[in-house]
Amino acid sequence: MPALCSSCSEKRAVLKRPKTGHSLCKACFFWAFEEEVHRTIVAAKLFKPGETVGIAASGGKDSTVLAHVMKLLNERYSYGLELMLISVDEGITGYRDDSLETVKRNQQQYELPLKIVSYEELYGWTMDAIVKQVGLKNNCTFCGVFRRQALDRGAVMLKVDKICTGHNADDVAETVLMNVLRGDIARLRRCTAISTASEGDGVVPRCKPLKYAYEKEIVLYAYFKKLDYFSTECIYSPNAYRGYARSFLKDLESIRPSSIMDIIHSGENLSVREGVKMPVQGTCSRCGYISSQVLCKSCVLLEGLNRGLPKLGIGKHHRLHEKILSQQPLTESEERKLKSVDF
Repeated sequence: MPALCSSCSEKRAVLKRPKTGHSLCKACFFWAFEEEVHRTIVAAKLFKPGETVGIAASGGKDSTVLAHVMKLLNERYSYGLELMLISVDEGITGYRDDSLETVKRNQQQYELPLKIVSYEELYGWTMDAIVKQVGLKNNCTFCGVFRRQALDRGAVMLKVDKICTGHNADDVAETVLMNVLRGDIARLRRCTAISTASEGDGVVPRCKPLKYAYEKEIVLYAYFKKLDYFSTECIYSPNAYRGYARSFLKDLESIRPSSIMDIIHSGENLSVREGVKMPVQGTCSRCGYISSQVLCKSCVLLEGLNRGLPKLGIGKHHRLHEKILSQQPLTESEERKLKSVDF
């Protein structure tokens, strides 16, 4: 005999929630998922009535579910928000061009304004061109740094008050693990924050309404709601460091489903001993973007690409920042180290 929904006890259960283990019918699962996101938004006071909120849209499952749920909750609970979509075109042939078609369909389905900003327009480079120069080993560093700044620039163009991203519980737990493995205390302290305050001119506050939503449940929600999303992985990401943290997390989850939330709570409750020196947030001398160094990561990476020195922004080369700013030539030894790339 088919199991009944453990919530309404009337309809047949169609799924078992990965997060709680409850057997639910479609209607009860939709309600439970949406209400959890609503409680997250309300508890963290993520938005204020009258704000303009930009939804970071990639066309993938997370951002598509985020756009759908944000529009639904905004109407259901009268948040009073003006919503719009912001997309970044990294210039990856056969991947981003296809996913942007999904975003354009989402725009029509949800009737939300859409702004697309591109790497080529902002930096004069596409990811295809960057990969040709830097190889497949460190390309995700370039993409992550450029995308973060591109999203902020798009948000400033649209004059939004906040950006909300589709980062889910799995993403946050993976980031905690990565920062532990790298010994990056500064990022470890802030990576579990559900929202970030404005950190300077040109930087728009961000928040993660799906912070406590399991990736598996987002997939189930998108599947049963028949949402239109793009499911192909980035063609340049197989070697990404995050992939190893993700595999480890999936192994943990298969043994103990609560491990995702356990890791997040561990990160949230982390305290750093007094006296530990932390980076001081300042602004980039060249572009004015937030940076703890004289030059922001984006400017250093871009300088390396333009000079034909792709390793300039990979690793610690802070002592070269003054030379870059003053347009001084590098020594032969410095250039040799920065030109070598592992393909």
